[in-house]
Amino acid sequence: MKHIKLLLFIPFIGMAFFLPFANRIEPYVFGLPFILFWIVLWMVLSSLILMIVYRYDPDNQEEGTE
Repeated sequence: MKHIKLLLFIPFIGMAFFLPFANRIEPYVFGLPFILFWIVLWMVLSSLILMIVYRYDPDNQEEGTE
């Protein structure tokens, strides 16, 4: 779990490099144009990834209370 912070690059890669491939209106997903769905999807996935990193990051673990 030493390299857990590398997961933080996944949302950046998904938005920066794959956004041009998702730049289209159709198909509609849940009533949203695909590009808007793609952005909302990565917002949700980013929150989940941040939760995972927060939970498993060894720098965040409490070693004892004083």
